[in-house]
Amino acid sequence: MIIEIKIPGAGESVTEVAIGSWLAKDGDYVDKDEEIAEVETDKATLTLIAPESGKLKILVNAGQKVQVGDIACTVDSDAAIKRPMKKTTPDKVASLVSPLPVSGASPETKTRLPGTDSSAVKVTPLAQRIMNQHNLTVEAIITGLRKITRHEVELVIKNQSPMQPAMKAETIAGREIERSPMSPFRRKLGKRLVAVKNETAMLTTFNEMDMGAVMELRRKYQALFQEKHGQKLGLMSFFAKACTEALMLFPKVNSFIEGEDIVLPHFVDIAIAVQTDKGLMVPVIRNAHTMSLAKLELTIAELANKARTTKLTIEEMTGGTFTITNGGVFGSMLSTPILNPPQSAILGMHNIVERPVVINGSIEIRPIMYVALSYDHRLIDGRDSVSFLVKVKELIESPRKMVMEGADPEKVLLDL
Repeated sequence: MIIEIKIPGAGESVTEVAIGSWLAKDGDYVDKDEEIAEVETDKATLTLIAPESGKLKILVNAGQKVQVGDIACTVDSDAAIKRPMKKTTPDKVASLVSPLPVSGASPETKTRLPGTDSSAVKVTPLAQRIMNQHNLTVEAIITGLRKITRHEVELVIKNQSPMQPAMKAETIAGREIERSPMSPFRRKLGKRLVAVKNETAMLTTFNEMDMGAVMELRRKYQALFQEKHGQKLGLMSFFAKACTEALMLFPKVNSFIEGEDIVLPHFVDIAIAVQTDKGLMVPVIRNAHTMSLAKLELTIAELANKARTTKLTIEEMTGGTFTITNGGVFGSMLSTPILNPPQSAILGMHNIVERPVVINGSIEIRPIMYVALSYDHRLIDGRDSVSFLVKVKELIESPRKMVMEGADPEKVLLDL
C-alpha cells in the first residue's frame, strides 16, 4: 500500500514551507514513527514522521518551497513486508563493527574516528533497541559500518551536511562563493525586523548593574540547587524574575499597541531569545509572574533545549508580552536590542566585566553588567522606561527583594 505523507499545517497564517533536510534517503526502508524530514516554516521547524514502515520515495527536494497539504513523499508499506530479514548473531554483529586493518591494497579503509560526536547522530527507537540488545554504541556503528567516499569528504571540507540543501558554487573573477536559499524562518525574521524599524518609535535607555550579589548567591547555593533541581543556576532566571516583578509595577512596559488601541495584559509572558543554528528563536514562558525563580530556571532550560534541537511547537513560540535577550554569552559589551513585535519593550543583557566603581566615596573593583532597554516611545514614556530599568537594577543588586514583590524587606517589616 502506498501511503502519502503530506506537509502538515503549521498555524492559520502559514501556507508556504520548505523542506529543511531529509533525515532518510530516497529508497531507504524507514520504520514506523521514524523521523524522516524537517520542515521549516517562518515560525518553527516541524518534523515529518513515517506513519508505517516501508520504502521511502522522496517527491520534494531539500530546500524546495511547497504548500501546506502538498505531498512530500510516499511510503510503500508492502515493501516492508517483502524486505528480507537477516539473522545476525551477536558475534557476527561484533565482527561487522570491528575496524578492518589499514591496507594499501584495499580500495576501502575502515578506521576509528576519534572525537566523533555521537550526540549529533539521530537513532530511531527500533535501531536503538537492536543496539541495546547487542551492546552496541553509536560510535561502534559509525566506526564499523560507515563507508567514507570522496563525496562525503568533499562535503565535510565545504562544511556542508549531506542532508542539507545543496549550495551552488559560483566563481567570480577567480574567487569562489556559495549561494543557498534563505529559509522561510529567516525571511520572515528579516521582514519583522525591518517592520520594527519603520513602524515604531524605538528608543533605548541604558544602565549598569553590580552583579556581585547574584554571583555570590549562585556560588553559595549552586551545588545545593543542582542537587535538588538537577539543573545549574544561571543568570537568565534572575533577570526573568526581576523583570516580572518590575513589569507588575510598571504595566505600560508590558503593554502593546493593536490598531488604535492599547492592550494591557494583566499577566506576564516572558519571551527568552535563544540563538540556534537555524537563527534566533524566542520561546515564551507563560504566566512567568506566578513562578518562583527556581521554576523559571527550569522552564528556561527546557525551552532553550527544545529550541536548539528544533523541538519547539508553534504554541511555545506564540505570544509573549516582554522579551529578554543575552548578547553577553557571545562577549557583547553593549547593544541596542530590536523590539519583538507586537511587544513594546525588550531587555538586553551583556557580558560581566570587572570595572572600577565608586562606593561610599571609595573606588572598588566590582563585576558590572551594562543593560539596555529598548522600547516603543509611542506607548512608553521615559519615566516608565527608566523607572522600570532602575527597579530591575535594584532587584538584581539586592535579590532578597524579589521575594517581597519588589518591596524593601525592612520597610515591609516596619510597615512603611
